[in-house]
Amino acid sequence: MRILFLLYFLVAPIVLFSQVDSREEGGKRSFADRLKGGPNAKGKDTTKVASIDMYRFVTLERDTTYLDTTLTIEREYSHNYLRKDLFGLLAFPNEGQAYNKLQYSLTEYSPFPEMGFEAKHFNFLKVNQIRYGSVATPITELFFKSTLTKGQSVDSFFAVNLSPNLNMSIAYKGLRSEGKYINQLSSTGSFRFTMSYHTTSKRYLINSHFTSQDALNEENGGITTTDDFESEDVKYKNRQRLQVYLTDAESFLRAKRIFVDHSFRVNPSEAENNLYVTHQLNFENKFFEYYQPTLLSSEGTRSVYRFGDAIVTSNLKDQTHYNKMYNRAGLVYENTTLGKFQFFLDDFRSNFYYNRILILDEGVIPSVLSRNINSLGGQYEYWKNKWHGKFLLSKAISKQTISNIDAKLDYNLNDDFQFVFGYQNISKLPNDIYNLYQSEYVNYNWSNNFENEKINVISGQAVTPWFDASLQLSALTDHVYFENTATDDSQQIVSPSQFGGTVKYLSLKINKELTFGKFALNNTVLYQKVDQSQAVLNVPDLVTRNTLYYSNYFFQNALFIQTGITFNYFTKYYANDYNPVIGEFFVQQQKKIGNYPNLDFFINAKIQRTRVYIKAEHFNSAYTGNNYYSAPNNPYRDMTIRFGLIWNFFN
Repeated sequence: MRILFLLYFLVAPIVLFSQVDSREEGGKRSFADRLKGGPNAKGKDTTKVASIDMYRFVTLERDTTYLDTTLTIEREYSHNYLRKDLFGLLAFPNEGQAYNKLQYSLTEYSPFPEMGFEAKHFNFLKVNQIRYGSVATPITELFFKSTLTKGQSVDSFFAVNLSPNLNMSIAYKGLRSEGKYINQLSSTGSFRFTMSYHTTSKRYLINSHFTSQDALNEENGGITTTDDFESEDVKYKNRQRLQVYLTDAESFLRAKRIFVDHSFRVNPSEAENNLYVTHQLNFENKFFEYYQPTLLSSEGTRSVYRFGDAIVTSNLKDQTHYNKMYNRAGLVYENTTLGKFQFFLDDFRSNFYYNRILILDEGVIPSVLSRNINSLGGQYEYWKNKWHGKFLLSKAISKQTISNIDAKLDYNLNDDFQFVFGYQNISKLPNDIYNLYQSEYVNYNWSNNFENEKINVISGQAVTPWFDASLQLSALTDHVYFENTATDDSQQIVSPSQFGGTVKYLSLKINKELTFGKFALNNTVLYQKVDQSQAVLNVPDLVTRNTLYYSNYFFQNALFIQTGITFNYFTKYYANDYNPVIGEFFVQQQKKIGNYPNLDFFINAKIQRTRVYIKAEHFNSAYTGNNYYSAPNNPYRDMTIRFGLIWNFFN
């Protein structure tokens, strides 16, 4: 791997300064003329040139994006391991670890239960995150970013249309980061292959993909003595000197998925009235393992069993298996005036299982939790002029009941004003890990039958010339969560629980950018409020990000530069803590984190299709005190200088 990266950076400069782009040669010809294939000073040039809108990528929900080689503040925000804007997420000390949620409205709801181990899934691409391409010419994108001590983060994809109707893409995302604390290595990989095809008449369409994703994390359980970290003693500037709870534990999650979504139009040619037969298949197989050779932990001068008593004395190994088969068959009637009517039948089958049955004093812990859910549903989609609406209703007809009402309405008044209104009423089964878990740790074994979670969400978004805003009002009934039941502060004995009351949640987020010539101030502010009789959902009241930056062209517009400072802040609150045994966050009421500034300095440059990123992350850490945390026992990242780039190739 190191040899490949060495070759990459040796060859890259040569290619960068020697390649000739046919669309950019011929200086006497204007860019507009080249796009049109118009005449130049020497005569007429009929060469066909692909426009940027001929490089498009579509999700399963038909959201279309185009190839973007610009350098903007949004691209700065998304130049990270997850490749998306991290506002509302709080990263753990090392790259490739979990993220604590500062913004609860980021949570997405599905009526079907998932495996669980949610803290391990942040980097795992879901079905609706896979993009299917259609490109005029082959295209490659290379992403690189340095990590935290000995490692690298890379992401690359290649897409090609073998014919105007057939597109294929292959991609791989990998990470290795050692981290600055004891036993904190992260190593992840994500392979994706996609295929999309449609007949010339578009009578038959298919989108399919295969993913193989894995994440290996060394788990240190956090530092044992936060006073040592906060003391700012120079001997602890080497973070390896801080004592951690676990020195040889690790977790591993692997997931593979095969997905197919296709449709067939019954009538031979597209008309005012069309009838389609649709089918969707999603097969997933997952495996999670927690391995801890040494059970006894040190906390200062005393020895503790961090997770309580265990059945074994060493080499503890918990393994959980999961598979899922989901099929949806549907019939769609489309009228160009009335809209699109869809009726479907869902078949959901899953197994969450172990290879043994446990008989304990508390009762029998079964080996498997099986789901077999069938539901009927309908969806209506309407679009006319400035309106676009989608309304879905589904309800289970099997013993395990679920239901979902989901409505969304878009109104585009003009280029300056757009509005989105949404409503969701959902009754969902809790993730399987809440109802069944087996472990070599005595107190980490349970078999439950929790009630369905009932969730009501009203949301709205507005884009205006003055600001962008989003509002969400949620009511959560029978909310399930994890809590620490240990009576000793040095222990984590985490178990699931269900709150029978209702949690009311409000979030309001506003974004506004102010410009002053070549300077700009980009502001995002989030306000949250929770009304609950028991503290089961904790979020900070205020989260803010403010970026002051400068943009300009240099060297006859050949070089574009953006540089600035980003200020991140959130108010103090009882942040959820992380438990490595189950790979989940749990509610705690012992320690608040927050109320510290986090400043990043960046300088980014763009030359043709190459964007270079240099950032000094949290550069104020040495001056504002060691009171920054990602979770109660996990400090946030120290000041780090990181380098990265994104490079696109297409002709």
